[in-house]
Amino acid sequence: MEIAEHIAHLDEEGELFAEAVAAAGLDAEVTTCPGWKVRDLVQHLGGIHRWATSYVTTGSQRPRSDKEDRRFLAAVGDRELIAEYRRGHARLVTALSGARPDLACWTFLAAPSPLAFWARRQAHETTIHRVDAQMAAGRDSGCAPDRAADGIDELLYGFFSRPRGRLVADPAVALAIRADDTGYGWTIRIEPRRRVVTPGAGDADCTLRGAASDLYLLLWNRRTADARVTVYGDRGVLDLWRERAVIR
Repeated sequence: MEIAEHIAHLDEEGELFAEAVAAAGLDAEVTTCPGWKVRDLVQHLGGIHRWATSYVTTGSQRPRSDKEDRRFLAAVGDRELIAEYRRGHARLVTALSGARPDLACWTFLAAPSPLAFWARRQAHETTIHRVDAQMAAGRDSGCAPDRAADGIDELLYGFFSRPRGRLVADPAVALAIRADDTGYGWTIRIEPRRRVVTPGAGDADCTLRGAASDLYLLLWNRRTADARVTVYGDRGVLDLWRERAVIR
């Protein structure tokens, strides 16, 4: 997906998130984020949007300290929470839309450019939390196949291609993912100290097949393996993923 598509995706998902929050109410439990209520979800996403905007608009080249970041992540009272979320989301969309292609600033995952990174990361951050909010409102949820496939790609090649982390296995195991509606596939080999991702659904101890949207939500631990996702091989590999591949 192109940068402009990610920004349009972010814009749309942010509005859907706000609608789902209104439908659920701030006191509703967020079952996909144990221990959170919807107000916690809004606080989190609103803070992340303000935090991301600050890098895009200032061009800061380094990660800030926790103390510096607290001003962007500070809690907002219930009366202003939704309005402040909407303002922050709009500022992020505007900042990304107006940024130069050669924007230089700090990032934390591999990407073709800082602008490509922030547009893609915030689009998927907002999508996943929109799903959380819709589920809290008692609605089924999903996303378009191309967006879901892109999200799986970011999750595997971005988050889980980094060094360190809890997702390790000794002896090593492999998990293959095949999105039947898009034709895309991935294989992640989970080793004692790292993970290695390769394109295509190759030989693996466990293989997941289904629609890209269902796989995307399953890999983000927002959905269980049910009739919509077929699991072949050793289900213990999927159990390992669900226990250790946890990102909020």
